[in-house]
Amino acid sequence: MMAPMAAPLGAIALEGLQGPVRVLDIAAGHGLFGIEVAKQNAEARVVALDWAPVLDVAVANARRAGVGDRYDTLVGSAFEVDFGGPYDIVLLTNFLHHFDPRTCVDLLQKVRRALTPRGRAPALEFVPNEDRVSPPMAGAFAMTMLATTEAGDAYTLSELERMYRDAGFARVVAHPVPRAPHTIVTGHLG
Repeated sequence: MMAPMAAPLGAIALEGLQGPVRVLDIAAGHGLFGIEVAKQNAEARVVALDWAPVLDVAVANARRAGVGDRYDTLVGSAFEVDFGGPYDIVLLTNFLHHFDPRTCVDLLQKVRRALTPRGRAPALEFVPNEDRVSPPMAGAFAMTMLATTEAGDAYTLSELERMYRDAGFARVVAHPVPRAPHTIVTGHLG
């Protein structure tokens, strides 16, 4: 289901970055997003962060994709482990919507501290319009978050922009994913 989002996310994450890049893929899951960045940039090194059993799947996928030699892992919770770094890109795919705004800002501050001066942090999210009910899939996803998380939500673009700015990002850019209900919202340091 997420595979069609990987190529657009990789292109947006890498936009304007040449040569070697370091990538942290938070809550990497299957690993497809970090793997796609490594496929699009032969000099990219990816660190996938997630729980150990999940990372086994991501590592197997990285090997199958031919990027296993540039794919490392970091086991644990994004809220607890030291990210290391610095990174040029920190991927936050399908993650922020699980948490309340204050928790998102705290995490984004931690992400900002792990970035290089040219760094950016793209998030793949369902982003409803300001009316919070359209488009239909994003509005319905807000209901899913209400029912399945303690304090998560499908955040509007203005809410995501505020979170990034409160975390110290200088610029926030949104890219709707063609033919998909997702938007890539990227916070830039410069």
